Amino acid sequence: MRILLIEDDLKLKEYISKYLEAYEYSVTTIDDFDTVMDKVAEVNPNLIILDINLPKFDGFYFLRLIRKSYSTPVIILSARSDEGEQIRGMDIGADDYVTKPFSIGVLLAKINALLRRVSEYSEIEHENHGELSLINASMKLKYKEQIIELTKNESRILNILFNNTGKVVTREEILEALWDDTTFVDDNTLNVNMTRVKKKLSDLGINNVIVTKRGVGYVYNKIDN
Repeated sequence: MRILLIEDDLKLKEYISKYLEAYEYSVTTIDDFDTVMDKVAEVNPNLIILDINLPKFDGFYFLRLIRKSYSTPVIILSARSDEGEQIRGMDIGADDYVTKPFSIGVLLAKINALLRRVSEYSEIEHENHGELSLINASMKLKYKEQIIELTKNESRILNILFNNTGKVVTREEILEALWDDTTFVDDNTLNVNMTRVKKKLSDLGINNVIVTKRGVGYVYNKIDN
């Protein structure tokens, strides 16, 4: 598996690289931050680890560029631990957010879990709900003649809701489906992702099909076409 590490701290870059390579990951690092997107295209990584505090442009800038062309899973590394920055990262399209200082073992666990979910998820072709189709392989949502792009987490949330149509899916069940271990994830991360899912549905003209059961979870009600 190929990992692209976009980090400017030389010691941390070397530490992460050697640790992950010991677990048989192929790690490519970046020295010239004027060629970040060229390196993404060249390496075609299975996963990107992206620092936020970078020279010239911050990681959020590069995350936006990555999300315009790639669905590659991205884990953000940042010394910015406040909630607003984490929400910003997830809203732009990060799959996970790790604050510094961090345990290298936890980072490895997140990488393994994220890549495992991507692998398992890609085996599912699609789910049809009348004229609403979730195309998992390309992470797109189709409604009638409209097609909209989804992030991996948005696709996974819709998949678990679709598979439990009309039933309450607890917050814990969704968190475990997305991140395996809820102790690794700030509860607000789910709120951000769910808000984005509802916004994508609204962009297609579909409103109020996901009902929030306060303090419990969510129910997806199949739309009437």
